[in-house]
Amino acid sequence: MEKQRKSFASDNWSGVCPEIMVALQQANSGHVEAYGEENDFFTRKAVEKFRLHFGEDISVFFVYNGTAANVLGTSHVLRSYQAIVSAKSAHMNEDECGAPEKFGSTKILEIETADGKIKPEQVVPFLHSIGFQHHVQPRLISISEVSEKGTVYTREEIKALADFAHRHNMLLHMDGARISNAAVSLGVSFRELTTDTGVDILSFGGTKNGLMFGETVVFFDKNLAKDFEFSRKQGMQLHSKMRFISVQFDRYLTDGLWKKNAETANRMAKLLEKSLMPFSQLHITRSVDANGVFVIIPPEIIPQLQQHYFFHIWDDTTSEVRLMCSWDTTEEDIESFTRVLKDVLTH
Repeated sequence: MEKQRKSFASDNWSGVCPEIMVALQQANSGHVEAYGEENDFFTRKAVEKFRLHFGEDISVFFVYNGTAANVLGTSHVLRSYQAIVSAKSAHMNEDECGAPEKFGSTKILEIETADGKIKPEQVVPFLHSIGFQHHVQPRLISISEVSEKGTVYTREEIKALADFAHRHNMLLHMDGARISNAAVSLGVSFRELTTDTGVDILSFGGTKNGLMFGETVVFFDKNLAKDFEFSRKQGMQLHSKMRFISVQFDRYLTDGLWKKNAETANRMAKLLEKSLMPFSQLHITRSVDANGVFVIIPPEIIPQLQQHYFFHIWDDTTSEVRLMCSWDTTEEDIESFTRVLKDVLTH
């Protein structure tokens, strides 16, 4: 069997980390009550871990993937005439194939951003629609942590958005597909980044950081979570063998595994950034806050590089590419990519 090369395409391309594989194997024994019901001790333990990290007064629901977590988590608290405000680049807006609109009947109000992050003052123009029956009503602000442009919201920035939202009878949702990378980048806990800043709903992800599959919808106000079990079932996201999602999150939140994996990915991104800086033909375009490096590469050499290490072109018009590091990226991977780059540039 041909050895598979690693890539810098996405942290989704990486495999499952060994600790999660062991946990899945250990859960694969005997019969356990289906659907995460009361006698499913794997799910009970995982929920307890979430409460340990985020606080007791939360409601936790496991689903298959990030799109489902985002769509179901937000649509559950919205009426069809209410809207989501998000960055134009947000995954919810650009990379979910219209799922919020189709399954949530929810309009998304876009904000153009330079760095992927939105600020309270950028939401203000949408407030003029409140109470005007001809316009959709802005009800929820959604942010991505880490943003799609590789930047990280600080605790102060998140709190400012939450406070703004709550003053105007709105909610704050966080797409936390890479929340572990953000927490490591800032040196804070999950609770400090969410519960303490005023986040209302969180899509908590792990597949980009070592899990096989699964996502978690966390409500920080149990009133918002009322009847979500029915939304999850109707949304086709109630896993029958729930233990195989739950056990992954239980292990992920034990002994700092989430942190170890994210630290590796972030550290490799900084090393990659450092390795690319000496090349005058390249231009690093964005702050390397987490595990992504955005860089402009001469377009004529991109196909040659992609034959060795695949990556995605982020902006065709500027030849900006995105290089993503993962929990299993190594220094050898960085060194090898740099050697290939040097060779391509000099021939």
